[in-house]
Amino acid sequence: MTIANKQTTEDVAAGIRRRVFVHTMRNNGGYLSQACSAAESLAFLYNEALVLGEPTLPKTPLPFAGVPSSKNPDAFTGAGYHGAFAPEYDRFIVSPAHYALVIYSALIQVGRMDENALDHFNRDGGSVEMIGAEHSPGMEVTTGSLAQGLSMASGIAWARKRRGEPGKVWVYMSDGEFQEGQTWECLAAMSYHGIDNIRVVVDVNRQQCDGAMSSVLDLGDLPARIASFGATCRSIDGHDLQAFRAAANSSEARRPLVILANTSPYEGMPFLKKRFPRLHYVRFKSAEEREEMQTAIGTELRVDPAEIARA
Repeated sequence: MTIANKQTTEDVAAGIRRRVFVHTMRNNGGYLSQACSAAESLAFLYNEALVLGEPTLPKTPLPFAGVPSSKNPDAFTGAGYHGAFAPEYDRFIVSPAHYALVIYSALIQVGRMDENALDHFNRDGGSVEMIGAEHSPGMEVTTGSLAQGLSMASGIAWARKRRGEPGKVWVYMSDGEFQEGQTWECLAAMSYHGIDNIRVVVDVNRQQCDGAMSSVLDLGDLPARIASFGATCRSIDGHDLQAFRAAANSSEARRPLVILANTSPYEGMPFLKKRFPRLHYVRFKSAEEREEMQTAIGTELRVDPAEIARA
């Protein structure tokens, strides 16, 4: 990375959780459990793994400038917060667009966005959307419906490999995307073409919109299934940074690397376990419920109530 960052990766993860929690309290809801499960993954990626250039977009997010086209020179993608496209730099594709708030918080935490960038969240005419699109900070492509991100990333990786570029392509996914056939088609294609310059990190929190994944469409032995498609698969504790470091350095020639980060949807905020398995989006049914959560989780994260009050 070219941005000097004196924080430890542990501090970055803690900062991501705190930012998402404060934002959720101020806005009476948010994708809070995703911060619990993804904080270490994204902290590791942004603080250690990704090789990125200086951001090419202002730290204060720009308004939406319209969709990309030959007639719209002002259009931009959120990849600008990852720096310029260059052979030596990595590319980072975020597949689950509903993790946008967590991505924004990570970008702020590592100094790629302004401290007050979340003030623009979900505003009409803005680019800091609740469900990220290609113009949202950190987003290079629009990836909804789920499972499209891996296919687009594999195409980028294949092109880079054919051009001999040293930079890698990293992908962040959610485990629910393995319920989609497109994911498995992509794994087969990557293995067949020997696309080994791609690194896939999967948040295996076993949660989806309708509750626990096991009650919707269980994935079975996911590591074995992925390996059977020809990928190198490492299943790790997704909150263990040493495990991330080891897995990220365990790639094999002509095989895509998939890191299954087994996580908890209430890591760092154990009070959320009361809502299990309905954790996909946290909103409050009453002022009393909000106050109870603010007090309990604020204590767990050591967040000063005055910080939440500063809207």
